[in-house]
Amino acid sequence: MLFARLSSFYFFYFAAVGVYIIFLPKVLQEIGYSTLEIGIVLALAPLMRFLTPFLFLKHIKLTQKLFKLILLVSVGSSFLFYVTIEHFYLFMLNNAILGVCLSVLLPYIELISIRELKNKYGKSRLFGSIGFAVIGLVLAKHLSDPNIALHYYFVSTLFTAIIALSLLKYDEQECEVSKATENFSLLRYWPFWISLFLMQVSFGGYYNFFTIYEHEHQISIETISYLWSVGILFEVLMFYYQAPLLRYNLVMIIKFSILITAFRWLLLYLFPDSLSISYFTQSLHAFSFGLYHSAVILYLYKIYENKKLAQQFMLGVAYGFGGFVGAVLAGYLYGEYLFLASSILSLFAFVFMLKKEKEVLSINNHLTNK
Repeated sequence: MLFARLSSFYFFYFAAVGVYIIFLPKVLQEIGYSTLEIGIVLALAPLMRFLTPFLFLKHIKLTQKLFKLILLVSVGSSFLFYVTIEHFYLFMLNNAILGVCLSVLLPYIELISIRELKNKYGKSRLFGSIGFAVIGLVLAKHLSDPNIALHYYFVSTLFTAIIALSLLKYDEQECEVSKATENFSLLRYWPFWISLFLMQVSFGGYYNFFTIYEHEHQISIETISYLWSVGILFEVLMFYYQAPLLRYNLVMIIKFSILITAFRWLLLYLFPDSLSISYFTQSLHAFSFGLYHSAVILYLYKIYENKKLAQQFMLGVAYGFGGFVGAVLAGYLYGEYLFLASSILSLFAFVFMLKKEKEVLSINNHLTNK
């Protein structure tokens, strides 16, 4: 029952993400937003995901009561997309509020999933990838009006909130706010956190402009939805079969995934008109997201005592601040050299993973020998 509920949560949560990433940029472009405005709007939610965890570091305790309020606000915010999307500044505000909710929602459920499912985490998480792929295939055939995308987004968010509410009984009210929070430090593993940040900055062009980029190179929206789906297919396969890999050195796995990602972006820059190359680069999503994501969250789960806060900061620093900078930078750089810049950023992420502090090394060796 728990496995089914968590899998359903991931399915609907990432179905909503699919609408947001694959189709919202094109919807905004069609109603008159410039590429810079699209980048700014889509950067607001990641920025709030970065800022919100700092509130929980000292000032706010994440209780079940607060989590229920967050679920309610997330549904209300998704409904207000209908009202605010035609108004740039109101839509910015709405996205900022949504970002606050998302900065809490996914890490909260991820911790339950990691703790309760253990080695089965990947097999549950793959349903998120399936939800992302399904929404891409279905909506590509029915997106005749911008409001249709909003319908799908609202319904997906509503189901996500309902299922998340049913998972609260599995949450352990950890007594981690005092001592564990006081000992929480980003500086202790600063090369790792900078690498996380740069890795997600490199994804800015992909998450925010891949649809537009491919369409401008004479690829139809329907074919682009197939490209997204291929990426998700390989991601699903990785989630399903990755458990044996994750028993090895997690830091080495993270480094390898970063190098694959740099190669992926370079191919998109070198062969912008090649559909076959685009399909191949999508297959690499198995490593640049599927394997990378799992290795990162498992590594954080092992090295930090305050596990809930560690997951929040992972979402905040990487997908939040990294996503914010990546979206704005991609909007500014959009053009021929977008994915060359993405490749360079990935290489910098790899360089920071090579900065081996003694403490990081000793902890990694300890984890490997377990």
